Amino acid sequence: MEERGDSEPNPAAAPRARAALPAAAAAAAVVAPIHGPGGRLDGHPPKGLRRTTNNTPVLLYLYTYDEAKKEKYLEMMELDIGDATQVYIAFLVYLDLMESKSWHEVNCVGLPDLQLICLVGTEIEGEGLQTVVPTSINASLSHNRIREILKASRKLQGDPDLPMSFTLAIVESDSTIVYYKLTDGFMLPDPQVSFEATNSKQ
Repeated sequence: MEERGDSEPNPAAAPRARAALPAAAAAAAVVAPIHGPGGRLDGHPPKGLRRTTNNTPVLLYLYTYDEAKKEKYLEMMELDIGDATQVYIAFLVYLDLMESKSWHEVNCVGLPDLQLICLVGTEIEGEGLQTVVPTSINASLSHNRIREILKASRKLQGDPDLPMSFTLAIVESDSTIVYYKLTDGFMLPDPQVSFEATNSKQ
């Protein structure tokens, strides 16, 4: 597995279910980050902080200024795959790809047979599609399940000539996300500048 790096996305979370919101608020519900000094969560969430049954912090803000985020979150919920925690994790990764990593475009796709929410997008405009699979750090993946995800990823990417691959986005308990790229078979590493060449330039 190739580690792609990690990042700390803006803290955000998902409500347990849209139906759990007051009827007047449900239409305007938006998941959005809140920042304290230095851009970190300040530990003093305002009114609207809710907790799921497993005590996962849920920062629910009834803002309407960002329709795109609201629609994307509701789109993930309407896939009806997994539970609220899985939607929450997928949404965190979506925010990280779009805001921290500045991907060109990201769409959510449900895989009912695997009970997975996948993110399919392009990192740079004009490049091929990539499949990102958000998962909790506590989740386990067997070899057979990885193989099934690889096959599904090839279909999502739409290019049978490319090697089967997908990026696993592991969300830790503090919302840190670590990315690993899994590929079927062997992949040559990117060319590196030799130590001697570097020294000669100095």
